[in-house]
Amino acid sequence: MKQSIDASRWYVIFTKPKEEDRTAQNLAAWQVETFSPKIRKEQINAFTGKAVYYRQSLFPRYLFARFDADKMLHKIMYSRGVQKVVSFNNTPLAVEDEIVSLIQSRVDEDGFVKLGNDLTRGDQVLISNGAMTGIKGIFDRSMNNNRRVMILLEAINYQGSIIVERNLVSETQPLTL
Repeated sequence: MKQSIDASRWYVIFTKPKEEDRTAQNLAAWQVETFSPKIRKEQINAFTGKAVYYRQSLFPRYLFARFDADKMLHKIMYSRGVQKVVSFNNTPLAVEDEIVSLIQSRVDEDGFVKLGNDLTRGDQVLISNGAMTGIKGIFDRSMNNNRRVMILLEAINYQGSIIVERNLVSETQPLTL
């Protein structure tokens, strides 16, 4: 009785420009599991001032593919959209399952990778852009689907709060007294 050993590993595929999705579809025809992490990018419309969101690859021109290199490498390398399999000395470099699993665990319900910019109540923050650049405060809470945040400001014998766009705020190091 022969045992079937699954020698599939994750590898990185370098694709042709803007063909990550096409490459993933073509590899799926070979029953190759792929993972092309996406992020949601925000761009402010210059005319309306409103935010416009679009999909972008977390790693442009790269995607992860899980396959047995001994059996499938030739087919993978000559699939439409594939430029090459990331290799060293003509040997494909395998990626640890834990790395891919970590990125996959950060994918939210909308299919986007949530990047590590989470703020919790009480975090020291700095406004890094806009009219209030350089002002430090304490993160209070998120508002409007996490696009805006409330920050507590401290002045001499007065504590106030402001609401700013989320992308204008970055975490600072805790204050030491």
